[in-house]
Amino acid sequence: MGDPAELVGDLIFGRWRSQILHAGTRLGIFDALGDARRDAAAVAGELSLDPALTYRLMRALSAIGLLDEDGARSFAVTDAGRLLQSDHPESMRGMTLLEEGPEHYAIWTHLPDMIRDGRQNAFDREFGRHAFEHANTDEGYAQVFDAAMSSYSGLQTSLVLEALKDYDFSGVGSICDIGGGRGHMLCSIVAAHGHLKGMVLERPEVLDEPEKLWAASLGVADRVEFVPGDMFEAAPAADAYCMKMILHDWDDDECVSILQNAAAQAASGARLMVMEHVVPGPGEPHFAKLFDIHMMCWGTGRERTAEEYMAIMDRAGWEPVTTHYAANPMMGVVEGRLR
Repeated sequence: MGDPAELVGDLIFGRWRSQILHAGTRLGIFDALGDARRDAAAVAGELSLDPALTYRLMRALSAIGLLDEDGARSFAVTDAGRLLQSDHPESMRGMTLLEEGPEHYAIWTHLPDMIRDGRQNAFDREFGRHAFEHANTDEGYAQVFDAAMSSYSGLQTSLVLEALKDYDFSGVGSICDIGGGRGHMLCSIVAAHGHLKGMVLERPEVLDEPEKLWAASLGVADRVEFVPGDMFEAAPAADAYCMKMILHDWDDDECVSILQNAAAQAASGARLMVMEHVVPGPGEPHFAKLFDIHMMCWGTGRERTAEEYMAIMDRAGWEPVTTHYAANPMMGVVEGRLR
């Protein structure tokens, strides 16, 4: 594992790296550089920043591998830095602005107190409301949150599609994505299976900008319907249901309610696919074990093991089947069928 002091030092000062990353992204340095090599003073002038302090920030961004500095104080974006540009097809800019932004930075300060008193949801402690309610009242947070969800979606969808590449959809005519946002994942599944018709159930406010929905750009506008609604009230009838990064937002009873609403409308023998960062066994390092602490801060939810997701399915009337993984087990698809 290496030198223990070096390990602890890296953990202590890891916040410096992530905040340097956030500052460079928020100030627009990666976009300003584009594909060119530019002098730090020129970048500062374009962005109305202080030249001396901009150089020091860009030097630090170079030190963590996001920029490349030459001897004349000019910089170019590295391959890693390109992922922070807003026009990159796999951009992580939105993810950076959300996770290292002021709201999510603030909620982590409540972690020790939550552990002491056994009451999670630091968003409520800090802002007096749930994160979704905060997004409805704070336009800036809503925009950053929306962009971050798009950042996450590309990677998550690719892992889900790989995990399901050999899955037999031949008995499925219609599939509903519960809480499917603007439809990136559902439309990608429908595009890969020419016989499928899809529905995306999402809150009306998420669907109020039709130009941002994915169906047209992925070539499936004739086979995908966007349904405004509330997953805690009802779900459309379908042969299969999928949920990507939905159940981890909620506690067990809330998850059971969501799944019961789907079961009430599901066709006989309907299938269920819960797509999450599945927590592996003891001693195995995994992103889900860290993400679980973020969810403790962010709301009422949690990351779960496959067995825990299956127990929730069982309570809601679904028979657990198996879990599918891509080569990279960062995400899993926990499958169930209607009893």
